[in-house]
Amino acid sequence: MTELAQLLRGTPYLAYAYSYPHKQAYRPLDPPVPLRDVWQAERRDALFLYLHVPFCEMRCGFCNLFTTVDPGRSMPSQYLDALDRQARQVRAALGPASFARLAIGGGTPTFLDPTDLHRLFDIAEQIYDVDPGRIPVSVETSPATATLDRLRVLRQRGVDRISIGVQSFSDDEVKAIGRPQQAKDVAQALDQIRAVGFPTLNIDLIYGGGGQTVASWIATLEAALRFAPEELYLYPLYVRPLTGLGRHNTTDPADEWDELRLACYRAGRDLLLDAGYTQISMRMFRAPHAPSEDGPVYCCQEDGMVGLGCGARSYTRALHYSSEYAVGATGVRAILKEYMARPAAAFDGADYGTWLDLEDQRRRYLIQSLLQAPGLSLADYRARFSTEVLIDFPELNELPEHGLAKLSETELRLTAAGLERSDTLGPWLYAAQVSERMKEFELR
Repeated sequence: MTELAQLLRGTPYLAYAYSYPHKQAYRPLDPPVPLRDVWQAERRDALFLYLHVPFCEMRCGFCNLFTTVDPGRSMPSQYLDALDRQARQVRAALGPASFARLAIGGGTPTFLDPTDLHRLFDIAEQIYDVDPGRIPVSVETSPATATLDRLRVLRQRGVDRISIGVQSFSDDEVKAIGRPQQAKDVAQALDQIRAVGFPTLNIDLIYGGGGQTVASWIATLEAALRFAPEELYLYPLYVRPLTGLGRHNTTDPADEWDELRLACYRAGRDLLLDAGYTQISMRMFRAPHAPSEDGPVYCCQEDGMVGLGCGARSYTRALHYSSEYAVGATGVRAILKEYMARPAAAFDGADYGTWLDLEDQRRRYLIQSLLQAPGLSLADYRARFSTEVLIDFPELNELPEHGLAKLSETELRLTAAGLERSDTLGPWLYAAQVSERMKEFELR
């Protein structure tokens, strides 16, 4: 029995492969690498700029993101001071560069008050010459912080996509996943988002929580569709270490939980396809009325990302780097304290991350392409690496044998059965040394 055949006998939910290598494969870089050296040989004509805001009004039970709650009145201002120092130092090291995308995530960026939100955009515009009116700009929010004053700032500053974490329209279901939230407040926030006029609304939802059924999941989707979101992300629930749910796990037995998550996924997928949405990946669905994707061309498989803020990651071809990572409140606060105390010169190098050899670069390209509904173009891979993907990764021939993909002369594309096993296939394609480093990572 092959490794893939063995994995297919187990849970469909090994891990969400949203990036490669995973952040738990990062380690201290000793000595630190000067950023001028990191970026000197990189293409810098279509970069992604990402700003991280590590503050939330509450810590959801499922959340393992780098964020903290109750930062007090002074910490956001001190944090933005450090972000400004970092932004200026990194910009000087980059040299000539232009940006094709801007995203602000967290945490919850709209935890910041309107004045601090303006300051955040000033950093992007004045230091990085980003013009939000000319490129796509996305910001994350929450029902509790999507207030009219904040939303108006975002729209005024050129945000054209807003993503709100709703998770469920059932009060009982969000309570079960550690989120004290009322459906009426969610509806008010969504009404306000629509009133302010963002071209793209994305709603994040989670399936597989305690007490949920397929019928209640469909009810949540139908409630979301009443707001006609341009995008929907449907996430299976994961229970991870050091999260609220991880400390007090109340999910069903593994087999029953997997059956529920699969049933919810399939029912949700079918409902959205019937409603005219296009499936982009296992998680993402786009509405027929969504704006066309205009603006500068950005290719996530090839172009780099400049991440600013504590918790942000930066990507080049050969090096991915960031600040250190933690989930527990003490660990996050310690990393934040060190970040905010850094002088400008301390942001001049990458001191935590992972190098990508040529095999890792190929794996990253493969994973990010294959797990999308359009699939992997064999010609694009050949043009990028001057080799054949099926020679580099002969194990891919197993996918059609299991009914998980279709191979043609031009592409390798996952079937419906393959897309729903994306959280199996992603980890299956990790390099052995990356998987080993992830196992050895000490989470704090």
